[in-house]
Amino acid sequence: MAHIHTPNPNNRLSAETSPYLLQHKDNPVDWWPWGEEALAEAKRTERPILLSVGYAACHWCHVMAHESFEDPEIAALMNKLFVNIKVDREERPDLDQIYQQALALLGQQGGWPLTMFLTPEGRPFWGGTYFPPATKWGRPGFPEVLTALAETYAQEPDKVQKNVDGLRQAMAKLATPHAGDAISMEITDQIARRLLEEVDFQNGGIGQAPKFPQVPLFTLFWRAYKRTKDMRFKDAVATTLTRMCQGGIYDHLGGGFARYAVDANWLVPHFEKMLYDNAELVGLLTLVWQETRDPLYEARVRETVGWLEREMLAAPNERDERAFAASLDADSEGEEGKFYVWTEAEIDAILGVESAFFKQHYDVSAEGNWEEHTILNRSQRPSLLDAAGEGRLAEAREKLLAARAKRVRPGWDDKVLADWNGLMIAALAEAAVVFDEPAWMERAAGAFDFIRTTMMKNGRLFHAWRANKLQHAATLDDHAHLAAAALALLEATGAVHYLGAAEELVRLLDAHFWDKKHGGYFMTADDVKDVIQRPKSAGDSAIPNGNGAMVGVLARLYHLTGEERYLERAGALVAAFSGEINRNFFPLATLINNNEFLEATLQVVVVGPLDSDATQALVHAVRERSLPNRLLQVVPPDAQLPERHPAAGKGMVDGKPAAYVCKGQTCGLPVTHPKGLGTALALG
Repeated sequence: MAHIHTPNPNNRLSAETSPYLLQHKDNPVDWWPWGEEALAEAKRTERPILLSVGYAACHWCHVMAHESFEDPEIAALMNKLFVNIKVDREERPDLDQIYQQALALLGQQGGWPLTMFLTPEGRPFWGGTYFPPATKWGRPGFPEVLTALAETYAQEPDKVQKNVDGLRQAMAKLATPHAGDAISMEITDQIARRLLEEVDFQNGGIGQAPKFPQVPLFTLFWRAYKRTKDMRFKDAVATTLTRMCQGGIYDHLGGGFARYAVDANWLVPHFEKMLYDNAELVGLLTLVWQETRDPLYEARVRETVGWLEREMLAAPNERDERAFAASLDADSEGEEGKFYVWTEAEIDAILGVESAFFKQHYDVSAEGNWEEHTILNRSQRPSLLDAAGEGRLAEAREKLLAARAKRVRPGWDDKVLADWNGLMIAALAEAAVVFDEPAWMERAAGAFDFIRTTMMKNGRLFHAWRANKLQHAATLDDHAHLAAAALALLEATGAVHYLGAAEELVRLLDAHFWDKKHGGYFMTADDVKDVIQRPKSAGDSAIPNGNGAMVGVLARLYHLTGEERYLERAGALVAAFSGEINRNFFPLATLINNNEFLEATLQVVVVGPLDSDATQALVHAVRERSLPNRLLQVVPPDAQLPERHPAAGKGMVDGKPAAYVCKGQTCGLPVTHPKGLGTALALG
């Protein structure tokens, strides 16, 4: 039942721009946004802090909000005992990482909503995730938790201090990762074979339920297949992508993938759709399609980009440039998945005579496959039909999509995040050239321009933008993924200004994020003052890790500019974290993948006029192959490569554009015919 109450003048969230924080602006809880004022209030009143972290598309965050934060009695208890602070984990990934780490050190499973209890200085002493309003499912009721922790804080300060000190020491240790040597290809192969043991070869994915896309890991497997020719790696990737593309985790009407599946078969998604998952999946589907030519993968890329353009463009800036919004909610009308699921009767009414054919292929039945409803999927019949059959299904899907559009839509978090946009820009730029879609390239370039013109201020990058307001200093991930996006655009378009943009982002990182003592980049800049520590890690989280991504960025910059400092920094970055492989390599896939690029870059230089058909034919011969370590440069005949470049001084042959395939400091003979280039690349 909804709680009806008058606006709370002590709730300070109404001035925020985050859709998640604005969801809580009418709560009877006296919420503060994170900042010095909230911490000062805790010190002044000598009350502990209750920190609640979530995000707009999070189902269990909504549940806890309705059950507890909208309940006047629970809110009164919170207001009496704590200073209550609300944080959007997407706006402050640094805070989320710090306190998720603290929760893990307390021996608990992380996730959202994150509920942490802190001293007035912001130091954690206890925490959990979702708490029900009354004791159930073996979880204590939230009021009991509040009362017990406030009593402990007031009456047992030594116990609290012991927890604070223990967590402080453990977190400081984690922020100093184990250094090591270079990561050899032999070690990389061993890691790939060990990780392969975790794959569910029947249903795809890692382990059992719940299942996440785990794109960096499956990219690692694809790279291992390309490197070793071991078909098990290819099967792991193909099985997983096919099962996901035909499962319920994919929105078969509107395009796009949900964040994860709650079951082992990819049937029941957690229905929220995040920009970063879809960026990573577009990238991997494109890379794998280049070799397999599987029409299913091309279809899913095209449909997902269609969803992106239809539903995920954020508001324009003053120059009418548009970037991508963050997420779509799991819930509508207070129910998870309501927007996406169907009954057989609804489908019969909309499709008429075509209904039987559609139901046969999309697992539709009277009893449904989830809570008496149907989640559309093609898992039972994953093979594509002939063109006529797929055409009939496409027409049926269009009708259902039009009918679905009349439903109450899920919440839309339309803030622009620099790091998530970087991931999508890079994936879209590559997909644009692979699938010959110039409009996608315009979209990717426009989003990059938006961030450059709108989210840079006084020479510094910001993390989030919404309602014409910039919020929060940019993190390592923002700079890393945007630099990677700039280099993807450079490779796709040849436009030189993207090189300058990437170099500028790296300069900012080196100036404000580099750990001069131990190496590696901190997650937060040196002038961010409202964190209890500066996290530093190479482990992937919801998105690929910025330190891992930077290894690839620096390697590319070295090859593009010939400047040794980029190569030295890439090597130092790997060394700063490589000792972690001996402890837990599972979250290090992005670091390992980019280390392989660093160690085994396949440089392809095409020398010829950019507008020449012969030049473009050579370029096409490169782009149609799946080459994870490829770095492609198209060089006009009058331009010069850096003098240290292995192809420096090489030019056209007998007036014809020529391609040079280089590994390390050695280049093969010039190739002037696309077929010959294909052969050289197959050997390379």
